[in-house]
Amino acid sequence: MGGTARGRSAVDRGDRVIVHDLGIPGPRLVEPEFHVDERGLFARTFAAAEFGGGGLESTVAECSVSFNRERGTLRGMHLQRSPFGEAKLVRCTRGRIWDVAVDVRPGSARFREWVAVELDEDRRGALYLPPGFAHGFVTLEPATEVFYQTSVPYNAGASIGFRWDDPEVSIGWPLEPVIMSDRDRSLPLLADLRLELEESR
Repeated sequence: MGGTARGRSAVDRGDRVIVHDLGIPGPRLVEPEFHVDERGLFARTFAAAEFGGGGLESTVAECSVSFNRERGTLRGMHLQRSPFGEAKLVRCTRGRIWDVAVDVRPGSARFREWVAVELDEDRRGALYLPPGFAHGFVTLEPATEVFYQTSVPYNAGASIGFRWDDPEVSIGWPLEPVIMSDRDRSLPLLADLRLELEESR
């Protein structure tokens, strides 16, 4: 006895990737749509067609992961200077982080403005940052893991950053960091990077 296969709709399969503006042109919150059944759930977390159609960079050159043992671990604020600027998609796959993007594009009307989102393993959202935005986060739980997709390969010579507590940026961190690298602790103020950012434009 014959039959006809019928495909499920995109909504049934959890195929949609939902992109939200965050108030500054550039960074976006990317959320999956869940399909839940007796097995658990399915959700698409990245779709090149939807990213490209929404003006987001869809090239993925590298994927990386960071594991952070303690609550209050800070990484940031980091970016790669032009012409090695990278688009970045950041997702918390275990635990919980408070994730920040700062506009450091020379000449931008929103220069020094920041947005932040809380990312966690349950909601499975991600923060998208285009080139020209610095990135950093602080962990809100111990044993937190963060997954990154970047549009260009990491270039150590192009890697720059500024202090997490720069008073001119005044990021409203939800807790005082207790652990960070010596490099992050000794990063310059953003004002000291202005000339380097202008020259690399």
